[in-house]
Amino acid sequence: MAVTWEDVVAYAVTLPEVAESTSYGTPCLKVAGKLMARLRTEDDGGLAIKCSTSDKMALTGGDDPAYYTTPHYDGYDYVLVRLDLAEPAELFELIVNAWHIAAPATLRKRHAP
Repeated sequence: MAVTWEDVVAYAVTLPEVAESTSYGTPCLKVAGKLMARLRTEDDGGLAIKCSTSDKMALTGGDDPAYYTTPHYDGYDYVLVRLDLAEPAELFELIVNAWHIAAPATLRKRHAP
């Protein structure tokens, strides 16, 4: 089952203080005003999602074609995702992780499990 931007938004907005917005003229998701994911409209398309350095290395270093990077994202903790190839459960886990990375500490504390 292919994941769409609409699926990403529908899942992400269930997290505290996540809203759909724009960044660089493209649709994005922000938590408390902080960027956590952006739909890319460049030639290679994809979703840029905030992640840890170790997750980026693991995802782009593996053999899953859903995850990749470009020279533009070298040095940045974002992994690029081909939504049509992404496994929904894994992508939704990345969205939760992006929330934890981007959300301000006070918001994370208020919503700690």
